[in-house]
Amino acid sequence: MNINITKTTKSRITYINFDKLDFGRVFSDHMFVMAYQNGTWQQPSIEPYGSITFEPSMMALHYGQAVFEGMKAYHANDKTIHLFRPKDHHKRLNNSARRLCMPEIEESVFIEGLEELLKLDSAWVPKTHGHALYIRPLMFASEEYLAAKVSEEYQFFIITSPVAAYYSEGFNPVSLTTSENFVRAVKGGTGEAKAAGNYGGSFLPAKKAQEIGYTQVLWLDAIEHKYVEEVGTMNIFFLMDNKLVTPQLSGSVLPGITRRSVIALAKEWGIEVEERQISIDEVFDAHKNGTLQEIFGAGTAAVISPVGHINHKGESITLDREKIGPFAKKMFDAITDIQYGKIDDKYGWIHPVTLV
Repeated sequence: MNINITKTTKSRITYINFDKLDFGRVFSDHMFVMAYQNGTWQQPSIEPYGSITFEPSMMALHYGQAVFEGMKAYHANDKTIHLFRPKDHHKRLNNSARRLCMPEIEESVFIEGLEELLKLDSAWVPKTHGHALYIRPLMFASEEYLAAKVSEEYQFFIITSPVAAYYSEGFNPVSLTTSENFVRAVKGGTGEAKAAGNYGGSFLPAKKAQEIGYTQVLWLDAIEHKYVEEVGTMNIFFLMDNKLVTPQLSGSVLPGITRRSVIALAKEWGIEVEERQISIDEVFDAHKNGTLQEIFGAGTAAVISPVGHINHKGESITLDREKIGPFAKKMFDAITDIQYGKIDDKYGWIHPVTLV
């Protein structure tokens, strides 16, 4: 693939304090850009990161055709950067695009674009363990037309950002609350797609949760308001009676890449894994009878995030620990050791990018 590359004349990296990184605030020097016009993707380019221009009539602003991915690159050594499961992220991006009637992107274009961008901005990949280069592929409708229809033009970008830990709590357990008045997604909707509007619609309930001291919302199903689905930015897991239980993928739950990794590792360790409906009442009952051992979330941004407190209709679960639980810690160490190249990757999850 021929990618037009225009390098920046002045890197901004000298102004960045890599010891104090806010998640998603700082962006690397370059971005991958590709336009869809006349029924086909045009020649891609890599350009200096910067502002883009568009008309107020751009369709994404009015009708919400926008999808994205979230993934990371890790410093393995001075000659190698590791991408974690990029082909799975590409597949999920295309699944999201299909759901919103948007054009798919060829795997070779996605992977080669990532590789060339990382080679160009390799100095932006943090070397501190626990830090990474966050990668945001995004696609949106760019046609200038006020009509409630499928756009005929799109823009695809890949931007990157050096990041530290996602949650300010670090490994301290986060606190969650269910919401009585809001839902995230319903079967048949866009819940299983990584669509921009899914997140916009969750901001108000998340804000209300944070105002009363909780980190995020623990979403329940939209029909019966009974079954656990996911957290705002993570899939959710419950270690109960030595079994790992997580909500099944039923069309309203995002199919997490880290979720898949957790399930695969747990099964390899001999842990029984159940992907099924789990009611919030079952979780509270398991806590009461002493079979609830750990709760944790899994996602690209945080990798593994322990949950120490859940509120539901005025009742609460508080797990008796101040830090991450032993199973969640083992899971975090296993996944991050693979990501950073500390142990061999026997699963084929790592895509190494060799620097010249």
